[in-house]
Amino acid sequence: MAASQKVIITCAVTGAIHTPSMSPHLPVTPEEIADAAIGAAEAGAAIIHLHARDPETGMPVQTPESFGRFLPVIKQRSDCVVNLTTGGGIGMTVEERARPTAVFKPEVASLNMGSMNFATFPMLQRFKEFKHDWEKPYIEKTKDNIFKNSFADIEYILKLCAGNDTRFEFECYDTAHLYNLAYFLEQGLVKPPLFVQTVFGILGGIGTHPEDVAHMKRTADRLFGDQYRWSVLGAGRHQMRIAAQAASMGGNVRVGLEDSLWDGPGKLAESNAAQVRRARQILEGLGMQIATPAEAREILSLKGGDRVEF
Repeated sequence: MAASQKVIITCAVTGAIHTPSMSPHLPVTPEEIADAAIGAAEAGAAIIHLHARDPETGMPVQTPESFGRFLPVIKQRSDCVVNLTTGGGIGMTVEERARPTAVFKPEVASLNMGSMNFATFPMLQRFKEFKHDWEKPYIEKTKDNIFKNSFADIEYILKLCAGNDTRFEFECYDTAHLYNLAYFLEQGLVKPPLFVQTVFGILGGIGTHPEDVAHMKRTADRLFGDQYRWSVLGAGRHQMRIAAQAASMGGNVRVGLEDSLWDGPGKLAESNAAQVRRARQILEGLGMQIATPAEAREILSLKGGDRVEF
C-alpha cells in the first residue's frame, strides 16, 4: 500500500487544558512526558505533539529549558516525528509560545489559525477538588478569556520559523480558521501539503455533530483541493467517534490525554498508548493501515529527524 493511503495517528500526550487533579495518568514530569511519548509511538503514533509542564505543580510552561528536559530522551529512544506546540497555555504571549519551536526547530509545530473563545470552565461541574492552588482559577479564567491568534500573531510565528523548514499542524477550530489558512496560502507564507487539523468539541469552536465534521471537510476540500492532508481531533468523549467518522472519509486522526482523559464512558485512560491502541483498533477494523514515522514524513514532506536542534 502506498504511504499516501495510510493513516497518520498523532498523539498529544499532555497539553495545557487538563490539570493534574483531573487524572493521575496525566504526564507532568519530564520523565513522564518522555515515557508517554515513547509509549504512544510504540503503540502506533507516528507524530507526538508536545507541551511542557512544571514538574512540581503540573502547571503548563513554555520555556525552552522545560522542553529540553525531555526532547533529547524522546529522540534517543524513538524515531517518531516530534511536533511542538506554539499554542502554549492560558495567558502566554505569542513570543513565549513560539520560543521552543524557534530554538529546537522541530519537524512539525502546531499553529492555531484564529482567535476564539476557548472555554473549559464547564469542567468545573465534574472536577471540584484540586491538589494545587493554580488549577481552579486557571480553569475559571476561560470563562472570560480570548485565546488570541491574530493575523499578526500567525504571521510572526510563520516568519520566525521560515528558515527552519519546520512545517505546521494547522489547528482549525471553526470554518473561519480554514479561510484564514487559505489567506496565508494565497500570500505564499505557507506551502502545501498543508497538514490541517480540524478540531471539534471545544466550547467556543465548532461542535461535534457528524454534519460539523463533514462541513469542515467539504470546506477544506473546496479551499485546498489536493494541497492538504486532513486530520481530526475530537475533544473529550467525542474523540473516538469523530476519529472513526473521519477515517471512513479518508482522514488522519489525533488522540491523546491533551484532547481527552477518557477511554470509554466513565473510564479514565491509563495512558496515551491506550488511546493510540484503541484508535488503531478502530482504524484497522475499517481496513486501514497505519503510517509509520517514515511514511508520515513522506506524506507531509517533512525535513527529517536528523535536521532538528535537539
